[in-house]
Amino acid sequence: MIAPSILSADFARLGAEIEAVAGNDLDPRARADWVHVDVMDAHFVPNLTIGLPVVRSLLEVTDVPLDCHLMIEDPERWAPGYAEAGAYNVTVHAEAAKDPVRIAKDLHAAGARAGLSIKPGTPLDDVVDVLRHYDTLLVMSVEPGFGGQEFVPEALDKVRTARRLVDTGHLDVLVEIDGGINDETIERAAEAGVDCFVAGSAVYGADDPARAVAALRARAARAGAAH
Repeated sequence: MIAPSILSADFARLGAEIEAVAGNDLDPRARADWVHVDVMDAHFVPNLTIGLPVVRSLLEVTDVPLDCHLMIEDPERWAPGYAEAGAYNVTVHAEAAKDPVRIAKDLHAAGARAGLSIKPGTPLDDVVDVLRHYDTLLVMSVEPGFGGQEFVPEALDKVRTARRLVDTGHLDVLVEIDGGINDETIERAAEAGVDCFVAGSAVYGADDPARAVAALRARAARAGAAH
């Protein structure tokens, strides 16, 4: 699965930027599986991006499922609103959540998938028990807050562990990775066992974002099959 991140898109043309990866009948591989929406509050991370009003507007102009990544404080208060608006997957940070089990229940009750994200410095062991309540594990392979950062290869150790836990039936989550994903790193991430790849500049920095989606998908598929 490929989830282009609109953090790297032109904010003045978000509707058109999402349409550019919405695919066409000629090449279904060029259609994004999800569109990744980075919500930052300038408190949990040192950056400010977009919030619920913009997400509501995006939901009106696309049928591509929105994958909302909330890098915010007090997710107990704010996360359910994104699910109620119609976001498909809503991810909160383990480091910000006071009651992650309650958040997962609230997101499910509002009709969304529940995702839990961990920063590069957060051990997977800290959240394994809580992940039993979640649908998605988002492993950060950069420090959250800004796009365009260099991939942190140590994040793949967590991916490998999560993949083993899923494959042995100890967890039932989709394994997603976010940060520094490009033509090179997507192969390493696929070999480690990632299911869903968030890519920002690798998609929206390309001349043809749809073609970039298709190319990333092909690289991930080849690497995953070889592994």
